[in-house]
Amino acid sequence: MRTGKYESSDKSSVGTAVTFLLIGIGAGALVALLLSPKAGKEIRREIRRRYEDVKDAVEDFAEEARERVDDVIERGSEWADDLRERVEPLNKAIRNR
Repeated sequence: MRTGKYESSDKSSVGTAVTFLLIGIGAGALVALLLSPKAGKEIRREIRRRYEDVKDAVEDFAEEARERVDDVIERGSEWADDLRERVEPLNKAIRNR
């Protein structure tokens, strides 16, 4: 039987899934625009517009993700400080034995 600390891979798999989702959306939009019966100038304008929309969405997502990570780190730090304060009397009692 193996023992030890194992980290969940949920964080990286969610990031990977979001990345592939965004790539898929972008590729699908590009193919749809290229196969549409519009003139070249219209297609380029549409691609540029869609690119800006996707770029804005990714920037918004990244900012929200950063804010959530910062919030989790702050709450984790507060939790660790609280736990340290609660354990300190026990730690002193064990040292004094």
